[in-house]
Amino acid sequence: MSIDRIVLAFAGGMVLLSLALGLTVSPWFFALTALVGANLMQSAFTGFCPLALALRRLGVKPGVAFR
Repeated sequence: MSIDRIVLAFAGGMVLLSLALGLTVSPWFFALTALVGANLMQSAFTGFCPLALALRRLGVKPGVAFR
C-alpha cells in the first residue's frame, strides 16, 4: 500500500470516527472533522502532509501525490 492510499484511508477513518463520536459522545468531536478537512485542503494545495512525512520515514513506498 502506498503513502497516498494510507493517508486517504486514515483521513476517511478519522472523519467517520469523529462523526460517530460527535453524534454519540460530544458535539466537540466535530472539531476533529473540521481539522481533518482543513488538513486535506491545505495538503491538496501545498503537497505537505505530516502523516505522509512520518510514513516516508518509516519506509512506506511513495505514491504519486506525496513525494
